Amino acid sequence: MSTVAQILLSKPSHAVHTVLPSATVRDAIELMAKQRIGSLLIVEGTRILGIFTERDYAHKVEVRGRTSTGTPISEVMTADVMFVTPATTTQECMALMTDKRLRHLPVMDHGKLVGLISIGDLVKEIISEQQFVIAQLESYIHS
Repeated sequence: MSTVAQILLSKPSHAVHTVLPSATVRDAIELMAKQRIGSLLIVEGTRILGIFTERDYAHKVEVRGRTSTGTPISEVMTADVMFVTPATTTQECMALMTDKRLRHLPVMDHGKLVGLISIGDLVKEIISEQQFVIAQLESYIHS
């Protein structure tokens, strides 16, 4: 069973993009578009204050008629941020993401932000695990 640490090692970049709580929604969505990512963490120093996702934009900005340039990210971020550790298993992540309807999870190691995983990262790892098991079983059957 894979862990978050293994997922992070397989990612091409460990960079986690962040903005300050004073940033506007426009600042955030421009950075997300530029980096081709679906979420940003809102931080103050080393403290995570929240997360802002494409879903937050759709539900809390666009639908409510707010402007991207006039709305501070702190007003529309999700403040209750769930996170995992490098030792968390893929199964535990999948259960958490499914139960809480999450698409992104920050990875914390002893109070330090070390990465961010997405549901896509998780699905890719689970498929890889399953392909490995299938190959092992086929090898066993044919030997």
